[in-house]
Amino acid sequence: MLDVVIVGGGPIGLACGLEAQKAGLKYAILEKGCLVNSLYNYPYNMTFFSTSELLEIGGIPFVTTLVKPRRNEALEYYRRVTISNHLNVHLQEEVSSIHDRGEYYEVTTSKNKYTSRYIIIATGFYDNPVLMNIPGENLSKVTHYYREPHAYALRKVVVVGASNSAVDAALETYRKGAEVTMVIRDAAIGERVKYWVKPDVENRIKEGSIKAFFNSSLTAIREDDVDIKTPDGLISLPNDYVIAATGYHPDFNFLRKVGISLTEDESLSPSYNPDTMETNKKNMYLAGVVCGGMNTHSWFIENSRMHATIIMKDIVKKEKESAGVVTT
Repeated sequence: MLDVVIVGGGPIGLACGLEAQKAGLKYAILEKGCLVNSLYNYPYNMTFFSTSELLEIGGIPFVTTLVKPRRNEALEYYRRVTISNHLNVHLQEEVSSIHDRGEYYEVTTSKNKYTSRYIIIATGFYDNPVLMNIPGENLSKVTHYYREPHAYALRKVVVVGASNSAVDAALETYRKGAEVTMVIRDAAIGERVKYWVKPDVENRIKEGSIKAFFNSSLTAIREDDVDIKTPDGLISLPNDYVIAATGYHPDFNFLRKVGISLTEDESLSPSYNPDTMETNKKNMYLAGVVCGGMNTHSWFIENSRMHATIIMKDIVKKEKESAGVVTT
């Protein structure tokens, strides 16, 4: 019997493991992919918006020579934190079900079964892209995960979106010789785009190096071209690749399956107490960006890493109370 099962081996899941370890609790971190799987799948050259100290977990310094750390530095940091602290991480082990057995939970994975008194779900959202639901979206030329620019050199590329990921993809592929067209549903580049990148893409659009259709949407994708609905009507463009930077969302089916309530509005926000992070399911907690539902811009590593401390404080309090220790 474990005290705590942590679902998700990203930065916040690791932070929860560190706090459980400090509290002397028996725990396991279950991750369906590699260590910090979402960060691993970020674009190779990605630079974080945050400074390194805001990405630290467990009070362990994140030392970098750059003001804004890159993806490879973050991978190195979280790997070293995991190894040096001997965190109990089970990789390539996907959780398929969590059943409430009254006094404990039974967790079934692709490899094993566990029983635990407490569950922390820290699964993030990067594994579930927001689909456009248009004809041709399933073609091999379409990706929701941009990694690096070389493959797009000398090709006609449509980038859907105007967020950080879309802007990075547009600028990087353009600078490797791609003919880039951005399709943007709003009237301007997103306000959340990194401040040192936003003027760059706006100037490239202004000078015509990157084409951009604002207040527009992609409506169909074919092997050799795409359709774009613009304020001036429907147009077709020759096209080789589509990078759909349309965002991501938590695994709502999994949350519902384990019994967590979601709001009925379009945000699909999960139910939890912000003072303890406990959900509507007793002794089941949420941590990290999964808390935001479709509002994926509300939580980041830097403002959700403290969830680990909040949750463990509540668990320790419950453990003391169950042992007859008076708490205040």
